[in-house]
Amino acid sequence: MADIKSLDELKAAVQGAAAPAAAEVEAPREPVRDALGRSYATGKRKDAVARVWVKPGSGKFLIRNNKGEYIDYTKYFARPVLQMILRQPFQIANVEGQFDVMATVAGGGLSGQAGAVKHGISKALQLYEPSLRAPLKAAGFLTRDSRVVERKKYGKRKARRSFQFSKR
Repeated sequence: MADIKSLDELKAAVQGAAAPAAAEVEAPREPVRDALGRSYATGKRKDAVARVWVKPGSGKFLIRNNKGEYIDYTKYFARPVLQMILRQPFQIANVEGQFDVMATVAGGGLSGQAGAVKHGISKALQLYEPSLRAPLKAAGFLTRDSRVVERKKYGKRKARRSFQFSKR
C-alpha cells in the first residue's frame, strides 16, 4: 500500500482505482426497436397493466378498448386530468407530437390505467431514444409506483377495519 499523507493523495488514489471500473460499467445505451421501427414497454400502476408501443409519427394516440378496437385516448380517458397524465412524458422529454402511441390496457380503474400507460410510454420512449432517459428518470416516470390495495383479511370487514363492537 502506498504511503498517503493527505486527503488530496487519498482522493487521487481512490479515483485512480475506481476509474477503470466505472468505465467498464458505463456502456452507451443502444436503441431497442423491432422490425417495424417501434419500441415496446409494459407499464404498471395499482392493478392496471398497459402494453405500449411507440414509433415516430404525427402524435396519434390510440388505446385498445375491451371490445378489441382502437379508439382515440380522449374518448377512452374522458377526464382532462387523465389526458394530462398521459401527455406528461412527452412534455418532459420535449417530443410532443413526434411519436405515435398504441396501447392496450387491462385491469384496475381508469386512474390506474392512465398511470400504467404513462409508465409504459416513459419506458418505451427511453428504449427508443436512450438520450431521453435522463429527463424521464429525473421526473420519476421510469419508477413503477408499487402501491396496491391491501387484501381483505378474514374476521375483518375490510383490510384492517373491524366489525362494529357492541358491548351489549
